[in-house]
Amino acid sequence: MISRSTIDAVFETARLEEVIGDFVQLKKSGSNFKGLSPFTDERTPSFMVSPAKQIWKDFSSGKGGNVVSFLMEHEHFTYPEAIRYLARKYGIEIEETVQTDEQKQQANERESLYLVSEYAKKYFHNTLLKTEEGKAIALSYFKERGFTLETIETFELGYSPNVWDAFTSQAIKDGYKLEYLEKTGLTIVKEEKQFDRFKGRVLFPILSMSGRTLGFGGRILTNDKNVAKYLNSPESDIYHKSKVLYGIYHAKKTITKEDNCYLVEGYTDVIQFYQKGIKNVVSSSGTALTPEQIRLVNRLTKNITVLFDGDAAGLRASIRGIDLILEQGLNVKICTFPEGEDPDSYARNHSLEELTLYLEQNSKDFINFKASLLASEAKNDPIKKAETIRDMVESIAKIPDVIKREVYIKECSRIMDISEEVLFNTLAQILQKEKREASKKHSIQKGSMEVVPKEKQITEKVNTLYELERKIIEILLLYGEKQEEFEELFLETNDENEITLQSVKQNAKVFEKIFLDLHEDEIEFTNPEFQLLYQEIIEHYNQHQNLQLKDFISNLPPDKTEAVTHILMEDEKYRLDDWERKEIYVKDKQQSVVQLVSETILNLRRYLISQKIEAISQTIKEEQDATKKKHFLQEVMDYLSLKKLLSQKLSRVM
Repeated sequence: MISRSTIDAVFETARLEEVIGDFVQLKKSGSNFKGLSPFTDERTPSFMVSPAKQIWKDFSSGKGGNVVSFLMEHEHFTYPEAIRYLARKYGIEIEETVQTDEQKQQANERESLYLVSEYAKKYFHNTLLKTEEGKAIALSYFKERGFTLETIETFELGYSPNVWDAFTSQAIKDGYKLEYLEKTGLTIVKEEKQFDRFKGRVLFPILSMSGRTLGFGGRILTNDKNVAKYLNSPESDIYHKSKVLYGIYHAKKTITKEDNCYLVEGYTDVIQFYQKGIKNVVSSSGTALTPEQIRLVNRLTKNITVLFDGDAAGLRASIRGIDLILEQGLNVKICTFPEGEDPDSYARNHSLEELTLYLEQNSKDFINFKASLLASEAKNDPIKKAETIRDMVESIAKIPDVIKREVYIKECSRIMDISEEVLFNTLAQILQKEKREASKKHSIQKGSMEVVPKEKQITEKVNTLYELERKIIEILLLYGEKQEEFEELFLETNDENEITLQSVKQNAKVFEKIFLDLHEDEIEFTNPEFQLLYQEIIEHYNQHQNLQLKDFISNLPPDKTEAVTHILMEDEKYRLDDWERKEIYVKDKQQSVVQLVSETILNLRRYLISQKIEAISQTIKEEQDATKKKHFLQEVMDYLSLKKLLSQKLSRVM
């Protein structure tokens, strides 16, 4: 159990923009930050972070909350795990209680898989550094590869003993269930026997962007041809190789800082580059590049440099992944190493200055690289040259940005010495073909090729009461403690028996003004969520007379945190579209708090009066008694007079 004082210290210290910045590339937008949603596949930013309020909102998925809720949503942490993660990040001391066997069993399955994987990482790392077998075999291998002890510690490299069940036996002895050992793939179960999957292998832990252990990559150290040289953890609830990039945890900050990501093929390529000093490097771990992996990079930067070794035979097949990167809207460069070299060996045999210079001088834009590669294959064969040009245009067609497409077409025309007109026509044909195929595929998925009349679009009605109640909560959260001079209204009847509105100036805090007005009119919130929030906010103000937004939100349960975030961030939508750049300026609410409060309360009263008139009018229709009908009509007239006065006060036309 984590103490309240520790949780308070975490919320006090953690900076939302720093934490989210580890997972999403954020750009300044006024007083806030914006970026691409980490929860949906998008190309236009809809994710907003408010440092002042310490809350975030993702307008594409509807999610929102504080620093802890982000980690719970994005990394699937439990609340205590999110607190522990933040405590480690900011160096806050936290009491880590040792889990009993019963507590381990009670953990939900997904968390149990994480616990088992974390235990395995520590076990393998300890075996590497502290056992005779580990030091003699595995540590010697890593040192031969040129890895320092510091690098081995950073990447938490490990070794699994060359014994059939050494790891499994120890894990069960330490209270971990065989069921979860098998589900993570660490243990293979056959009838009554259990075997260690990674027996006799050096191990590379595969971490999520937040540093959680997802799985392992293992390499055998013997020359046994009957055994696979490389072996990865199998797919599980926590490990999906198509959605993971090796090294992303260690590289994320530098990727954002340098605004570029180097993509390599193997684990040792990543580690060797990192050790040399180039830390913005990740690997697809020997698997074909996937859209999910590219989107991981896309959260951190728009620029990616793909590094290939000097093996010309495999190069042609490897560059197919480039089209996937282009489809995601990233800018791609390609760098190849001299024949017989790969990123690992080149980094090992050269200084940081030499490596950096080589990357700068040999990183080509994808269109230049592809042109030189394909042109060398085509040589003087006109048919092959035509195929080469079409191949290049097909790659350009993958780019979603129209301007970039045109620039690349012009570049392709220059390199391949062919008219732009021909290339643009070819591009149009390819795009049209893709559009037809996509339309056909969509029709098949719908299960019918029939022409269906387009349904009449139903315009969603604005829920006025909901919007007004939401606005009251927002005002209370942002300005509740502000002292202002308000115009207090009261009704009077003149000599002609007409209703008039009289006013008097009075100083009050915003929360007092709202509370007294609602109480006087006996108005209650119709939305249960808003009603609960209203009660909590008023109670907080009555006790403390002020409200520190960050502290107030940190003490709310996750469901209420999300509700508060939706309310506070709703008006930030316009910033995502850079309205000010288009010379559209939105008035700062702080400049007119009195007007904002008064208008909201008056609008609420006006709306409720309209509802009352509607209800009485319905009663009149059903009423048979003439006397009662007359009474109700007078009541409607009085309410209409009051509504007119309120409308005049609001400068509205009825």
